[in-house]
Amino acid sequence: MLGPAVFALGFLDSCMLAVFGAFVGCLVVAYIATFGPKSGNWTMIFSRYITGWWPSKVVVLLNIIVLLGYGMIDCVVAGQILSAVSGNSMSVVVGIIIVAIIAWAITTFGYQIFHYYERWAWLPQLIVLCILAGVAGPQFNISSESHGDEDPDTIIGNRISFFGLTLAAAITYGGGAADYFVYYPEHASSFKIFGMTMLGLMCSFTFAFVLGIGLACGMLTNTDWEAAYGVSQGALIVEAYKPLGAFGSFCGVVVALGLVANLIVPTYSSGIDAQILGRYASVVPRVIWNTVGVVIYTVCALAGRAHLAEIFTNFLALMGYWVSVWIAITLEEHLIFRRKTGFNWQVWDQKKKLPLGIAAFTAFVIGWIGAIMCMAQVWYIGPIAKQVGTYGADMGNYVGFAWAAVVYPPLRALELKRFGR
Repeated sequence: MLGPAVFALGFLDSCMLAVFGAFVGCLVVAYIATFGPKSGNWTMIFSRYITGWWPSKVVVLLNIIVLLGYGMIDCVVAGQILSAVSGNSMSVVVGIIIVAIIAWAITTFGYQIFHYYERWAWLPQLIVLCILAGVAGPQFNISSESHGDEDPDTIIGNRISFFGLTLAAAITYGGGAADYFVYYPEHASSFKIFGMTMLGLMCSFTFAFVLGIGLACGMLTNTDWEAAYGVSQGALIVEAYKPLGAFGSFCGVVVALGLVANLIVPTYSSGIDAQILGRYASVVPRVIWNTVGVVIYTVCALAGRAHLAEIFTNFLALMGYWVSVWIAITLEEHLIFRRKTGFNWQVWDQKKKLPLGIAAFTAFVIGWIGAIMCMAQVWYIGPIAKQVGTYGADMGNYVGFAWAAVVYPPLRALELKRFGR
């Protein structure tokens, strides 16, 4: 919804940027997913082979923040929908707590229950979202055009920022992509893993993005939709179902409960990642870490429930920067320095046999500096980003990737020559 609602982009512009932004982000997720079967390691364990023992802990912490942030966003949207369906007789607070408890219960029982739930949860979601497309689609303002203070550079800046936001929405799944393939046999085809991950993500992202863009563009001509969006994003979804009466309210509840499926992934992965932080953390059962994670994102959701668009715009783009920098280092380590030697997957917990991480950490910091100089958020616009339009252009993902990619190979070559690992 943010393309038309926040960045003032038209329907066609928003759709093209969203779909291709998701495509670039999904390429990264599908690539990381292929390491699950061949390594047998969780994504953040695999990161030790790239960034070394100690720097990898920074990556783990950043990934936990991403996961809990996603949990917060999903909780808020689900709470908004349940509240709107009830005619606001049930508060958003109660809706948030209900959804968080369901997600906690499913993830507590482990991967098998979680996997079984995810196997079927998509079907009712697909049905009710197709119904949403049918009932609301005729009111999508597909002829809407982009505008930006009568300044072409502002439109360009908004396009760049929205593309980066949708890219970040997809790429941040990369921090946990291998987690869901570790139980596959080691000889599983990397091509098939990549292909089915890419296909699954792109189908779901594209469908959801186009629906959200359509609803937001429809606000330009539908005052009821505009008023509902003024209440919350969830209320807009419920308003779009309104012509269906009681059945529409039921569909809204299904959409809200479907966000549980989205909540399960970050909840489960955050528990695993917390154990990876160190030996002391690893002795604490995953269930405890899961519970702590649920409590954190539920409290954050309750505190930020009235500012979802701002949180999503600022938080998600910001979190995408580190993944972009990390993936640049990962690609070069894999394709340049490990092309012939490969990885020894047996030394995942032997820090003296893993890289020191000096080159990776230095490149990571330099990439972050580039991202900061080129970021465009409500609270800060970098000096380079300021050069484009009224509101700047968020180029943090692209520049962070590029700067890290430029400096890592020579630094890594020096590190290998000096220390041999």
